[in-house]
Amino acid sequence: MLSPKNISPRQLSFFTALILSIPISLLIFLIEKDWRWGLGSFIIILAGSYVLISFVLERFIYRKIKLIYKFIYQTKATKKEETYYKYILPQKSIDEVREDVEQWAEENKQEMDLLKQNEQFRREFLQNLSHEFKTPVFAIQGYVESLLSGGMNNPEINKRFLENTEKNIERLSNLIQDLDEISKLERGELVLNKTNFVIQDFVKEVFESLSIKAVSPQISFSIKKGCESPLTVFADKEKIRQLLINLLDNSIKYSKQGGHIVASIYKVDEAHILVEISDDGIGIPEKNLPRIFERFYRTEGGRSRDITGSGLGLAICKHIIEAHGQTIHVRSTEGLGTTIGFTLESRRD
Repeated sequence: MLSPKNISPRQLSFFTALILSIPISLLIFLIEKDWRWGLGSFIIILAGSYVLISFVLERFIYRKIKLIYKFIYQTKATKKEETYYKYILPQKSIDEVREDVEQWAEENKQEMDLLKQNEQFRREFLQNLSHEFKTPVFAIQGYVESLLSGGMNNPEINKRFLENTEKNIERLSNLIQDLDEISKLERGELVLNKTNFVIQDFVKEVFESLSIKAVSPQISFSIKKGCESPLTVFADKEKIRQLLINLLDNSIKYSKQGGHIVASIYKVDEAHILVEISDDGIGIPEKNLPRIFERFYRTEGGRSRDITGSGLGLAICKHIIEAHGQTIHVRSTEGLGTTIGFTLESRRD
């Protein structure tokens, strides 16, 4: 059954001509009282109307539709496209054309929304980058000006200011290194040197290297009960070390006094191992969770604590895991703690 929603231009022309020719030919038949006059006029009017209506549709309506298509696809009509516009497009119904235009409009809207979102991220990134650089630069400038203004004559002030200047220079150096690292990761220039290693032993090793930071806040660390059985992963050991240092360092920074960090390792299936680092710290508000892997992004609670760092740690973690072809996720409850998990490839023989 013919659907009016999918009627083609030729069908539309034919049915319009048919509607015109039937009453006119009937009128001629009634006047002339001769069926030959009626039949002849019907054929002539039907053919003439069909040609005329098809010409009008093609010339004035579908010509405009073709221009709309050219605008949508931003083409200069190659030979292939000329064939499309000449033979294929006219077969489309008005409703099909409308659906194409609506689809294009929706895609265009999504692109515009993405551009606006990226522009917002760009502004925030530049603002945060400026802030991260200004803090140590202004501190260094202040110390140097104080030393030049007479502070160098006092050995105690001289030593203290130079030590503080060294710390801020180190902070700048770490920031530049992290920016360089994340730029390489985003450009896909990271070369992975994958090997097999036991992930439980490796997590313990990384925490031991950070244990000096956990002494003052009395942060303890353990492998979750039931996860002690050794599981071997196939990954770039040094990149995973960098990732674990960032995650464990964050857990130490944002943990409460006397807090506890737990590492959980699970065998998801034959091909994947899940590693989760959990703390019982300040947690992250739910509204902030989608953005924590952005460069320089910090929650209000994180900014209120006097914590140094480049603000790129979690962004680097995300890129490292994606370079391995795996996924990273976060769960958190404000005031109760945070869990960040990632998958790795199982042992490869």
